[in-house]
Amino acid sequence: MWPRPSHLPVRLTTGAFIFNSGYSKRGADEATAGQLHGFASGTYPQLKKVPPSKFVRLLSMGEMALGAALMVPVVPSVVAGASLAVFSAGLVGMYFKTPGMRMEKSLRPTQEGLSLAKDVWMLGIGASLVLDDILERRRA
Repeated sequence: MWPRPSHLPVRLTTGAFIFNSGYSKRGADEATAGQLHGFASGTYPQLKKVPPSKFVRLLSMGEMALGAALMVPVVPSVVAGASLAVFSAGLVGMYFKTPGMRMEKSLRPTQEGLSLAKDVWMLGIGASLVLDDILERRRA
């Protein structure tokens, strides 16, 4: 089932953004891998068991796979949207759990938290793709 034409602009732009993010992490040096790993494992302690270079390699491949799934129209919107929602929920979780990302007693981001807070748009896009696809199937 091909995605609805109205899904294509949001899937292409979001997919290209995420694919580029993953592509940029390809071949990251040890310092960059350590920073990304440290930030993620500070929020999700189970990641401490994964070596930084392996973590960044998996993150890079995952982002490129997700970006490609969004851009390739043969992947159903419900699958691409659910994948995007899960990925972005992890990023939003980092925003909520990492000290210094939000203003005290507020959901509003600090300057440091802005880069993660903006990822909430991907959660909304993923949820919209899933809901729209499910509702469209019910109508059919």
